[in-house]
Amino acid sequence: MTSQDEIRMLQRIAVGIERLLPEPTPPADVKSADAYLWDGQAKTLLPVAFPQQVDISSLKGIDAARDALLANTSQFAKGFSANHAVLWGAPGMGKSALVKAVWAQVNRETPHSIVLIEIARSELATLPQLVQLLRGWVIRRFIVFCDDLPLEACAPLSALEGGIEARPDHILCYATTGQPGQSSDGTSPLPGLFGLSLHFLPCQQTQYLAIAQAYAERYKLGIPAEELDRQAVEWAAARNARSGRVAWQFIQDLAGRIGKRLG
Repeated sequence: MTSQDEIRMLQRIAVGIERLLPEPTPPADVKSADAYLWDGQAKTLLPVAFPQQVDISSLKGIDAARDALLANTSQFAKGFSANHAVLWGAPGMGKSALVKAVWAQVNRETPHSIVLIEIARSELATLPQLVQLLRGWVIRRFIVFCDDLPLEACAPLSALEGGIEARPDHILCYATTGQPGQSSDGTSPLPGLFGLSLHFLPCQQTQYLAIAQAYAERYKLGIPAEELDRQAVEWAAARNARSGRVAWQFIQDLAGRIGKRLG
């Protein structure tokens, strides 16, 4: 067999293998939606047809964090400088809900100004590929959102800061996490990666009851304040927890018991 015959045989083999491979996933059109999920395996964005719309007015007891994140996001939507943000602290206090609520609020004020892309913590190793994909799409502004960020994920997050490439000014990263842990040298890398750090404190009983009362007033449940407080305390005690999430779960249960729908 001559060398030309070998080349032709290799070409036929290559064509055969290519036919057996699945069709590549077409890249998402970032004009088609305002929210996407990142598929790190297929290296593509999946449009979210019905994104969760959290009303910012429904989040109670986190006014300082709300105002800071809303201001940062509004700046970003207008094309001004803004910081990556980490929301950290007590569970159930509305960290991830605040990210979604702020994004929705800004997009209501300036329609389609920001695309929200959620990346699962299991996909964080592919964050550099996502950033490279978004670098070329300067027609829109993006917030890459990771819920429940693990400390060990800080290495791929460096794709957004530092390195030889300039930081893409149309991409921000928002993340939530618990108490930020420490690295081997006793320091936390989070402040260096996120210019905006928002701390969510554990919920005290007075705050918990105020959140429950605010929800009850918002949805016109018509329960006397003393009775509402009594039931809310019992609900929290049965779960050994107080938080904005627990207050909302109580209100959902109460509304169902008295025959009302929320929304």
